[in-house]
Amino acid sequence: MKIAASAFAASIALGLAAGAAHAADTKPAMEKCYGVAKAGKNECAAGPGTSCAGTSKVDYQGNAWMLVKAGTCTSIKTPKGNGSLTAKAH
Repeated sequence: MKIAASAFAASIALGLAAGAAHAADTKPAMEKCYGVAKAGKNECAAGPGTSCAGTSKVDYQGNAWMLVKAGTCTSIKTPKGNGSLTAKAH
Protein backbone atom coordinates (compact mmCIF):
# COMPACT_ATOMS: atom_id res chain seq x y z
CA MET A 1 0.00 0.00 0.00
CA LYS A 2 2.84 2.41 0.87
CA ILE A 3 4.57 1.69 -2.45
CA ALA A 4 1.40 2.41 -4.41
CA ALA A 5 0.85 5.65 -2.48
CA SER A 6 4.46 6.70 -3.08
CA ALA A 7 4.17 5.92 -6.80
CA PHE A 8 0.94 7.90 -7.00
CA ALA A 9 2.51 10.89 -5.19
CA ALA A 10 5.53 10.76 -7.50
CA SER A 11 3.32 10.73 -10.60
CA ILE A 12 1.38 13.75 -9.29
CA ALA A 13 4.64 15.62 -8.60
CA LEU A 14 5.95 14.86 -12.08
CA GLY A 15 2.68 16.02 -13.62
CA LEU A 16 2.82 19.29 -11.70
CA ALA A 17 6.44 19.87 -12.69
CA ALA A 18 5.61 19.22 -16.35
CA GLY A 19 2.68 21.62 -16.13
CA ALA A 20 4.90 24.33 -14.65
CA ALA A 21 7.48 23.83 -17.38
CA HIS A 22 4.76 24.09 -20.04
CA ALA A 23 3.43 27.30 -18.47
CA ALA A 24 6.90 28.86 -18.74
CA ASP A 25 7.03 27.88 -22.43
CA THR A 26 3.77 29.68 -23.19
CA LYS A 27 4.97 33.20 -22.34
CA PRO A 28 4.41 35.46 -25.34
CA ALA A 29 7.38 36.50 -27.45
CA MET A 30 8.48 40.03 -26.63
CA GLU A 31 10.20 42.80 -28.60
CA LYS A 32 11.79 46.17 -27.87
CA CYS A 33 9.46 49.03 -28.71
CA TYR A 34 10.88 52.56 -28.87
CA GLY A 35 9.01 55.77 -28.17
CA VAL A 36 6.18 54.31 -26.08
CA ALA A 37 7.54 54.53 -22.52
CA LYS A 38 6.41 57.21 -20.12
CA ALA A 39 9.20 59.17 -18.39
CA GLY A 40 11.00 56.94 -15.92
CA LYS A 41 9.25 53.75 -17.12
CA ASN A 42 11.73 52.59 -19.79
CA GLU A 43 13.69 49.35 -19.77
CA CYS A 44 17.50 49.36 -19.50
CA ALA A 45 19.89 51.56 -21.55
CA ALA A 46 17.70 54.10 -23.28
CA GLY A 47 20.60 55.85 -25.00
CA PRO A 48 22.54 59.07 -24.34
CA GLY A 49 21.49 60.79 -21.16
CA THR A 50 20.15 57.62 -19.56
CA SER A 51 21.98 54.83 -17.76
CA CYS A 52 19.44 52.09 -17.18
CA ALA A 53 15.82 51.22 -16.44
CA GLY A 54 13.65 54.08 -15.30
CA THR A 55 15.99 56.87 -16.40
CA SER A 56 14.21 58.32 -19.44
CA LYS A 57 13.58 62.01 -18.98
CA VAL A 58 10.44 62.65 -21.04
CA ASP A 59 7.32 60.76 -22.04
CA TYR A 60 7.67 58.79 -25.28
CA GLN A 61 11.41 59.50 -25.58
CA GLY A 62 12.44 58.16 -29.00
CA ASN A 63 15.52 56.27 -27.82
CA ALA A 64 13.82 54.82 -24.73
CA TRP A 65 12.29 51.38 -25.11
CA MET A 66 10.15 48.92 -23.25
CA LEU A 67 9.31 45.31 -23.92
CA VAL A 68 5.92 44.66 -25.51
CA LYS A 69 4.26 41.59 -26.95
CA ALA A 70 5.85 40.74 -30.32
CA GLY A 71 3.92 42.15 -33.26
CA THR A 72 2.20 44.94 -31.31
CA CYS A 73 4.82 47.69 -31.19
CA THR A 74 4.01 49.63 -34.35
CA SER A 75 0.30 49.64 -33.52
CA ILE A 76 0.86 51.39 -30.16
CA LYS A 77 -0.21 55.02 -30.56
CA THR A 78 1.21 57.88 -28.48
CA PRO A 79 0.89 61.67 -28.72
CA LYS A 80 4.26 61.60 -30.55
CA GLY A 81 3.26 58.91 -33.08
CA ASN A 82 3.35 55.13 -33.16
CA GLY A 83 5.83 52.85 -31.47
CA SER A 84 8.92 51.90 -33.46
CA LEU A 85 11.11 48.80 -33.67
CA THR A 86 14.17 51.06 -33.98
CA ALA A 87 15.28 54.06 -31.95
CA LYS A 88 14.07 57.40 -33.25
CA ALA A 89 14.99 61.01 -32.59
CA HIS A 90 13.53 62.29 -29.38
